[in-house]
This record gives sequence, C-alpha cells and structure tokens, in this order.
Amino acid sequence: MAHWLVKSEPGVWSWEAQVKAGTTNWNGVRNYQAANNMKAMKQGDRVFFYHSGDERQIVGIVEVAREYYPDSTDASGRFGQVDVKAVMPLSQPVTLDHIKQDDKLNHLALVKQSRLTVQPVDAAAWARICKLGGVKG
Repeated sequence: MAHWLVKSEPGVWSWEAQVKAGTTNWNGVRNYQAANNMKAMKQGDRVFFYHSGDERQIVGIVEVAREYYPDSTDASGRFGQVDVKAVMPLSQPVTLDHIKQDDKLNHLALVKQSRLTVQPVDAAAWARICKLGGVKG
C-alpha cells in the first residue's frame, strides 16, 4: 500500500465537508505531476487530508475508494480524478511548521514542492505523522 497527501483550501473543500460527504471524487487537479500521482493511487491507499491556506496542517486521513478515471469537470479530457472516503480525523493536527522543523519529515514534497496538491508520502514519514497526530493510520 502506498501513502499520499492531498491539499485543499478549507473554504473550498474542508475535512468537515469530506466527513459529511463520506465518499466523494477528488477532481479539479490540473497539474501534470499531481495528476500522475493520482494515476499511481490504488484502491485502499491511505491519504493525508491537508488544509492549505491559513491553516497549513494535516487534519485527517482518507482512503482511495476508486482509482483514476476521467475528471467530470475537465472539458479537455486530459485530466482525471479519484474517489476518496473519509477514514478518521487526526487527534492532533500536524502543522506545516512542525513538519519543516522535524528532521524526519522536512524532506517531504509538502516542504520541497509546496504548491503540489497531490503528493507521495514515504512509509517512515507516514508512520511519524500518524504518531504525531495521535492515530494508527
């Protein structure tokens, strides 16, 4: 199983909205690197849900419920989407500042490629963030 992180502005799509929806599509991604990351996602992969903007923190975990398929919002037909379902909130959100200051996490794309909206997370970083967030992910 691979691990990922997706980013969303809470004013556009929040963790609370995801929980209320249960399972929904993750669409609107128009960056080719992020789209390639979504193409690599497999059903059952776990994904951190990150609030960007003013919050800048990982707040929950979702799971890939449906693998990559055409994005219903893309008239060009070039991009796709995945479906994700809410799994659990983090007991303690993990902030970007904490990640930047942690020698075991500051290598992540979240720090190095801050604008990338869909990104991989290695197994060691996944375990570390879950521990910091107070969950077994």
